[in-house]
Amino acid sequence: MRKPVTAVLCLTTAALALAGCGLTQSNSAGDGKIAVTSTDDGCNVSAAEAPSGNLSFAVKNDGSKVTEFYLYGSDGLRIVGEIENIGPGLSRDLVVTAGPGSYITSCRPGMKGEGIRSDFKVTDSGKDVQITGVDQATINQAVASYTAYVRDQTSQLVDQTTEFVNLYTAGKDDEARALFPVARQHWERVEPVAESFGDLDPKTDAREADLEPGQKWTGWHRIEKDLWPPASGYTALTPAQRKVYANDLLANVKTLDKRVQTLKLTVDQIGNGSKGLLDEVASGKITGEEDIWSHTDLYDFQANVDGARVAYEDLKPILDVKNKSLSDTIQQRFSQLQALLDKYRDGDGFVFYDKVTEAQRKELSDAVNALSEPLSKMTGAITL
Repeated sequence: MRKPVTAVLCLTTAALALAGCGLTQSNSAGDGKIAVTSTDDGCNVSAAEAPSGNLSFAVKNDGSKVTEFYLYGSDGLRIVGEIENIGPGLSRDLVVTAGPGSYITSCRPGMKGEGIRSDFKVTDSGKDVQITGVDQATINQAVASYTAYVRDQTSQLVDQTTEFVNLYTAGKDDEARALFPVARQHWERVEPVAESFGDLDPKTDAREADLEPGQKWTGWHRIEKDLWPPASGYTALTPAQRKVYANDLLANVKTLDKRVQTLKLTVDQIGNGSKGLLDEVASGKITGEEDIWSHTDLYDFQANVDGARVAYEDLKPILDVKNKSLSDTIQQRFSQLQALLDKYRDGDGFVFYDKVTEAQRKELSDAVNALSEPLSKMTGAITL
């Protein structure tokens, strides 16, 4: 879940935007890459425009805070591509396929808010984007397989959320608690797709700690707190209030399911989504802040890994052609991470995360990072 805090926006006039956001017309990253330098109060993008096709942003964090970088559509909501969890002094690449049009770049120092934004233009190169060395049938199959997976997950999400909210509104709290992490897994497996629509993620998956003053809190975690209330200082929701929050949650997941039926995905979106799911683990699940009331974080952890693995496996026939060594490394590290996760299974589910020690969390974090590093190279290896 993204952390929605007050936005820090660049000034709107062209001259001031160039000065305030550090936007220039040169490309200084080399190798055809657009250099992005994120600081605690700035976002320097080395080019204001680029020709359509495969775009590669080389993002460096020169600040003291962990940062993120996003490329949005012209509405500032639709996420075209993203990189999360870029620590101070580190660099990461974002590779996306973009057609002609208007876009917005954004750095988020501290991984908060809408970030420091600038306009970005993609001109018409007049060239079709091609993945060299791989037949089109293989590419089409990869996209079709992952698209079918996303649609299946959102369909199951609607079914299980319907059952969950019925239990919750009927006051069958023990049964609702048991279903809560199971139903949520379908959301977590395809969360980058949900986030790409902009408005749905904060409505559905906002965490209390990330709310702005006055922001209405809705979604999974609002209901989670009511099912696992703090020992003191909490007023339980009334039956009428429960119904309001339940109906809102169900309406949002139905909207997601409806939207994905016409969703058109590309290879770079699938690859970046896989990486994004691992970023979700690193930024929320490892710390235990995702499901702070229920401590069901390991269910979400597994779901994020599931979604990332399916995306990789659908792209594997392409990656095997483009970079077999990288593909083999990713596959090996998925297996290693899964073996470690399996140690925390409890029947069909997982132990509560508050029972996992700091040393064990560090071991999980190291395994996630070991996978994230090669996985972050997958999209570039395929498309460039």
